[in-house]
Amino acid sequence: MEDFGFLQMQEIQKELQEKYKEKWKPLSPQTGREQLLWLLIELGEAADIIKKDGDEKIMEEPDVRRHFIEEMADVMMYFNDVMLCYGISIEELKSVYLEKHKRNMKRW
Repeated sequence: MEDFGFLQMQEIQKELQEKYKEKWKPLSPQTGREQLLWLLIELGEAADIIKKDGDEKIMEEPDVRRHFIEEMADVMMYFNDVMLCYGISIEELKSVYLEKHKRNMKRW
């Protein structure tokens, strides 16, 4: 199974940005703010599926599960856009993520 990670996600987002550069705002911190708000909206849509359909349907009904995963994919797309807008590299994310994990492992 091929690994699918942030590097591929960011390449996909760059491809979209290039395709729609005439229609979309350019990557910048200001655009990043707006993308972060859209990310929150997409999280809300995923939460709505949990609220309306419940965990069991997400786990057992293919259509509900696909809809939930699609909303989570939207979240990841906006997350990657925010990273691109603020110039956050995969290496920076990895470093900080691993540092945070190390702290969390010693928390409780």
